[in-house]
Amino acid sequence: MHIRRDVKVGLSITAAVVWIGAVTLLIVHEPDPGAASPAELRDRLAAALSGHDADAFAGLLDYPGSGGDDFAKDYVSVLAGRGAHDVHVELSPDANSPTRATVSGALGDGTPFSYPLTVTSEDGRWTVAFTPPLP
Repeated sequence: MHIRRDVKVGLSITAAVVWIGAVTLLIVHEPDPGAASPAELRDRLAAALSGHDADAFAGLLDYPGSGGDDFAKDYVSVLAGRGAHDVHVELSPDANSPTRATVSGALGDGTPFSYPLTVTSEDGRWTVAFTPPLP
């Protein structure tokens, strides 16, 4: 009887250790948010918004707290709902060290749109933030 209980306890402990190890590996191998360069940020941002890809967009956001994924889904959903297409991104004032990204394109009815986003950089990773751009 004691042997059966000891086996069950041992298997439970082993399963818990394996689970903790797997979660740790997933966290360690999670890619850093943002892009490695301004050019990569520009290209990935344009692709994410053109393709209405919320996951790709969320990976480029400098979003406080834990609501970035939900924000990205809502944001991309609105773009898709309005029929946004031909999206492109321009970096300024300097493409190699930008502080702004201007997103532009056309809506489903052909109306053009354009708006600025703040570009941020930390630890060599480039992201966009939904705060007013600094002059």
